[in-house]
Formats: sequence, structure tokens, C-alpha cells
Amino acid sequence: QVQLVESGGGLVQPGGSLRLSCAASGSIFSINAMGWYRQAPGKERELVARIISGGGAHYLDSVKGRFTISRDNAKTVFLQMNSLKPEDTAVYYCNLDSNGMRYWGQGTEVSVSS
Repeated sequence: QVQLVESGGGLVQPGGSLRLSCAASGSIFSINAMGWYRQAPGKERELVARIISGGGAHYLDSVKGRFTISRDNAKTVFLQMNSLKPEDTAVYYCNLDSNGMRYWGQGTEVSVSS
């Protein structure tokens, strides 16, 4: 069974920074991609950033230049979020694609407010 555990969410003022982490564990033979989605109240879940194994990274247009996704050599993916805006407020979910299966974390809340 695959588990994804997120950390790093919290309350931050506009213009501030947060770094989210997601550690994967369990029976994972290969990772095709890892990424971060978010869901704001009353809105649909949207892709924020995704990093493909052996490939590049993709970002939601509204976060380009402010957010950076990275991954270590193991099973951890990070999302560095700078210049945060109130509209970035959402629950952020880690996602892992492996051998045709998609796994999700429980989510970590990010709130940007003064």
C-alpha cells in the first residue's frame, strides 16, 4: 500500500513563503510523476505543479515564477512557494503516479491572509 504524507502548510501573510513536503512510502516500484494539486473552498481541484521522472516540470500559469517543484532522489517531492497571495489559499494535495495508478495524500492547508 502506498502512503503520501504531506507537511509544511500553515498560515502566512501575503508576500510570505512556505515549503511543502510530501514523502511517499510503501510498495512503489517506479514513479512516473509526482505533483501538487490544490482545492480552494467552492472550487474544483486544480494542478499546481507536476514533475515527471526523467522529464521536466509543469506549472499552473498563476504560480509560474513564484512556486518551484523539486524532488529528491528518493520518494519526496517539495513545493517551494514564494510571494504567496490570498488566492493561493487552499488545501494542497500531494499526488504520485506509478504504473498507471494515482495516489493522493490527505492534504495540507495553506492560508494566506493578513
